[in-house]
Amino acid sequence: MTSTMERNRTPGATSAVTVDRSNAVQVAAAYLLRYGLVLVIAWIGVMKFTAYEAAGIQPLVANSPLMSWVYAIFSERAFSALLGVVEIAIAVMIALRPVSAKVSAIGSGLAVAMFLTTLSFILSTPGWEPSLGGFPALSLVGGFLLKDIVLLGAAVWSLGEALPFVRS
Repeated sequence: MTSTMERNRTPGATSAVTVDRSNAVQVAAAYLLRYGLVLVIAWIGVMKFTAYEAAGIQPLVANSPLMSWVYAIFSERAFSALLGVVEIAIAVMIALRPVSAKVSAIGSGLAVAMFLTTLSFILSTPGWEPSLGGFPALSLVGGFLLKDIVLLGAAVWSLGEALPFVRS
């Protein structure tokens, strides 16, 4: 049942209310997307300081043609901690969007590079579960990497949103 106020609205007023609601949803979605991305990157970065996470990324890094060389320079834990520092810095940079579009754009660009790098592991680390017949059944590693497609999309969106506000 509609109220008297709703029945008396003109079509223009109704579309204005719809636009206002749509805009509010878009604004809420933008905050959720940006700060959800920040939370995930920061959380993963903090986890890099644990032995569990350092051991978890070891096979990914060791099998990667792009990154396998790092264990010749760093120990497993030291490299993981270095990644943690980088990931936390990226998260902070993206979070600074209300303060600086430029810093947020740089952080978002770094996040894009980071997710493209981790997605490259799909090509070098077995991601299919052989006990389930292989493709399309994902192993734990495959599932871990698959989420980076969505995170990459969020980072690209964050970069695209911030770039128009960057002053040269």
